[in-house]
Amino acid sequence: MLREMAQAIVDLIFDWGYLGIFLLMAVESSFIPFPSEIVLIPAGYLASSGQMSIFAIMGSALGGSLVGAFINYYLALLLGRKMLKKYGKYFFIKESAVDKMDAYFAKHGHISTFIGRLIPGIRQLISIPAGLARMDLATFSIFTTLGAGIWAFILVMLGYFIGENKELLDTYLKQITIAVVGILVVLGFVYYKYQTRKQ
Repeated sequence: MLREMAQAIVDLIFDWGYLGIFLLMAVESSFIPFPSEIVLIPAGYLASSGQMSIFAIMGSALGGSLVGAFINYYLALLLGRKMLKKYGKYFFIKESAVDKMDAYFAKHGHISTFIGRLIPGIRQLISIPAGLARMDLATFSIFTTLGAGIWAFILVMLGYFIGENKELLDTYLKQITIAVVGILVVLGFVYYKYQTRKQ
């Protein structure tokens, strides 16, 4: 089933080219759960055989990621507070909690967005609290691009160098994911200590 799905996506990328990567990454980066691995690793493999350009893949991936992130950001910005005011009490979310989130993102939104974009399962969702907190759009865009760019580059390089070896690919992907999460924990700790000393 997964093999067939992966093959269908490879075929889609091959048929639609960079537009296919752009659209699929926009879906992946929005509120629809969709793993970027099955888009960018095959694209990297196609680049290794000379059928695609790594630079164009990265441009398409980043463009799609930003579009998806902006969808979540603006949905949360335009509708999120209305929804929370109307239904928040049913989920035990008080207005004071939203005020705290505003203050947090005003101070730490940049690092939260960057780290969030690199954590599986969170990277699609980090745009929602950023939109709710009305995070500065330029700052949001910069750190979303940085986080999304690093992750996209890792996946494209995996596809480029070992895209044919599925077992090795799975092993490296798990190891890289663990390593990235470990680095982010250290980064978060360093940032926390820096902020504590600053205060």
